[in-house]
Amino acid sequence: MPSGRSPRRHRPDNGAFAAQNPDMLTANKLIPQGHGLAPVLLKRAATVELDWDVRQKSRFAATDSTGRELGVFLPRGTVVRGGDVLVAEDGSMVRVVAAPQPVLRITHCGHHGTPFDLTRAAYHLGNRHVPIELTPAYLQIEPDHVLADMLRAMHLIVNEQQAPFEPEGGAYAAAGHGHGHGHRHDHGDHAHDHTHDHAHPHHH
Repeated sequence: MPSGRSPRRHRPDNGAFAAQNPDMLTANKLIPQGHGLAPVLLKRAATVELDWDVRQKSRFAATDSTGRELGVFLPRGTVVRGGDVLVAEDGSMVRVVAAPQPVLRITHCGHHGTPFDLTRAAYHLGNRHVPIELTPAYLQIEPDHVLADMLRAMHLIVNEQQAPFEPEGGAYAAAGHGHGHGHRHDHGDHAHDHTHDHAHPHHH
């Protein structure tokens, strides 16, 4: 990202934002993780910082790092991930940055538990249809004090953090939107056996 620029945050809008603002630039194409684009193009691209609540929507308004108003219209069901690139109607590109947001980071307790406790936690959270970010060292979920108490009762360590949130999209999402969690395949597949059958209802 060029010096002097900072990612701009999503600006909520409550209706047909493109109709209300004729100067708004429309983006209706997404390049997952900027695949196939030259690094120099990605570096020069404007950015837009979006939290998970916005990135799981297919239509939203935002302002990019150059101050341009964007109206994003993607196929329904599309999930936008940090690192994806939006292509505007004029051919310009906007790189998506996953905004830090409040999350609960869950790790196993070295004194009272084992790393397998994270697998158990993912299973129980999945049964509750909770969006979960899976990594080898920890899980992340959106803040929920009831779930936090449950996890602590399972001898897990739960800490509040400000961090980007990239939950698993589910096996069905991977088939329809290859970018959904492709960047996590090296460590996410092991959890699919016990989460993908019940993780998808949270998208409805």
